[in-house]
Amino acid sequence: MANRLADATSPYLLQHAGNPVDWYPWGDPAFAEARRRGVPVLLSVGYAACHWCHVMAHESFEDPATAELMNAAFVNVKVDREERPDVDAVYMEATQAMTGQGGWPMTVFLTPDGAPFYCGTYFPRDHFQRLLMGVARAWEQEREGVVEQGRRVVEALAGPRTLGRGAAPGADALDAAATGLAADYDGANGGFGGAPKFPPSMLLSFLLAQHARTGDPRSRAMAEGTAEAMARGGIYDQIAGGFARYSVDARWVVPHFEKMLYDNALLLRAYTRLWRATGDPLARRVALETADWMAADLRTPEGGFASALDADSEGEEGRYYVWTPDQLTEALGADDGAWAARVFGVTAEGTFEHGASVLRRPADPDDPDRLARVRAALRAARARRVPPARDDKVVAAWNGLAVAGLAEAGALLDRPDLVDLARAAADLLVRVHVNGGRLLRTSRDGAAGPSAGVLEDYGDVAEGLLALHAVTGEPGWVRTAGELLDTVLERFGDGEGGFYDTADDGEALFTRPQDPTDNATPSGRFAAAGALLTYAGLTGSHRHRAAAEAALAPVEPLARKAPRFAGWGMAVAEAVLAGPPEIAVVGPADDPATEELHRAALLAAPFGAAVTRGDGTADGGIPLLADRPLVDGGPAAYVCRDFVCALPARTPEELRDRLATG
Repeated sequence: MANRLADATSPYLLQHAGNPVDWYPWGDPAFAEARRRGVPVLLSVGYAACHWCHVMAHESFEDPATAELMNAAFVNVKVDREERPDVDAVYMEATQAMTGQGGWPMTVFLTPDGAPFYCGTYFPRDHFQRLLMGVARAWEQEREGVVEQGRRVVEALAGPRTLGRGAAPGADALDAAATGLAADYDGANGGFGGAPKFPPSMLLSFLLAQHARTGDPRSRAMAEGTAEAMARGGIYDQIAGGFARYSVDARWVVPHFEKMLYDNALLLRAYTRLWRATGDPLARRVALETADWMAADLRTPEGGFASALDADSEGEEGRYYVWTPDQLTEALGADDGAWAARVFGVTAEGTFEHGASVLRRPADPDDPDRLARVRAALRAARARRVPPARDDKVVAAWNGLAVAGLAEAGALLDRPDLVDLARAAADLLVRVHVNGGRLLRTSRDGAAGPSAGVLEDYGDVAEGLLALHAVTGEPGWVRTAGELLDTVLERFGDGEGGFYDTADDGEALFTRPQDPTDNATPSGRFAAAGALLTYAGLTGSHRHRAAAEAALAPVEPLARKAPRFAGWGMAVAEAVLAGPPEIAVVGPADDPATEELHRAALLAAPFGAAVTRGDGTADGGIPLLADRPLVDGGPAAYVCRDFVCALPARTPEELRDRLATG
């Protein structure tokens, strides 16, 4: 019998629609019912690809005895953290404050007014049952103290935030960040810190930008070393491409097997930019394989990209991805099976569980044709396995990241089909998610979900649309980005130069979330800053430029004390130091010389540069193109700063010289 989640649009909530738990979705009816019954709310937060969420669901939420305890003493609310990142953020902050750690599934007990008074993450069934009975008993016998504890938590977390005021950081702070990262760099294995180890996609962008400004060899070496280690490790799918969410060990050998859109979109862009900076063929291969995997496994019929693939299949984590020597022989024959075992590091002992190994590729074999044939055969054999489930909701922010990555990869790596994929995803966002300058966060099957967009949605979608414009010159993407960024300035500002993560007319939670730090994705604040900076470069808007620089104020303390949590903010700050330049390419669309100049601009433009193109006769509503005519009837590129331009460049060499002399 279905519960109240049966009509949800979130695949994660639908996974729980058949539980014996009487789940409510997040909303006023749940809290009204808690007040009517005089019981606490049990809030459970997770997401569809979360392994431990599945474990707790199977152990507890599918268990009739546990469900009976939950239903008798609580109003139970299930939240998809990807659909409601605002709810997740405020209660995760409470969980970390009360327990010193966080994670998913997140389990929080609330008063009927939404104040958290006891927090945790995953609980085994026996422990969870004892906890349910203990909390219910405390509510009945010590309610006044429980409510007071919730009040104190809310009071502590609702205090003023000191996020830094002022302007973007200077070169000294960013160079200090590079030095701090070098101290934390794992020279043997790549990446930063120890296990578990997450892909530092945003730090790669910063390190490449810092190296471009300073020539610091450490920054380039850290970026290259990390990118190669990940690409050759088990965190990367050596058969089909694409990255898992993180490595459970420090050597990138065994991943947590869920594959997220946001990781792959960010890494697609990072590897593309690494190839642009170094010409590394490995970076090019990984970028293209990742893009092709996104297209094959995450693309939805409506043209967007699904959120994630699960870590589990047939009830086991990683089962779809791992191999034994016997399985390789069965799929490939004895000779190719033994060869593949050597190439991919598959041993009789195994690197994972039950003697199975995660495929790695420590070095490229001498026979690329044989490798291609073996990979194709393994992919065909793996396709006969039961695949992981797919969370097919479309998240606006993550699709914005995908648009940016696909557009840049398609243009720089000569894959126009990837630009077409970016355009289709952008079109879905504009048609389904955007209305009057406001964003809805999710959609599924082409229908928008109920959740309002948060700051990261606005920033990442605007970023993606502006990146797509840089590649195509299509002016409509700039207009939509401008509408979204105007909403950011009008609805998200905190009055001190920064932004809240939710709009001023959004649902009121016990505190208004405001986190400037990067996590697995760019923080909303830094995402917005990057898009505002690029938009200012295309339009000459001093308002947007000033807002971008003010939003970067927290980068200064983070760069010096915790640079691993400010990669995107530091990359955008590097763009501010670089100008950034504005590049307008004009010329007939069918003229090869125009295409050559445009490609040169995309290849040479530093991080954060504003790039546009037109035919030299009309500006299409893009101020940077105004009064930028053809030169002697032919194509030209104008390199400008603050809309003051150098002499027009007629050749790629002249364009690169203009950018170099700044």
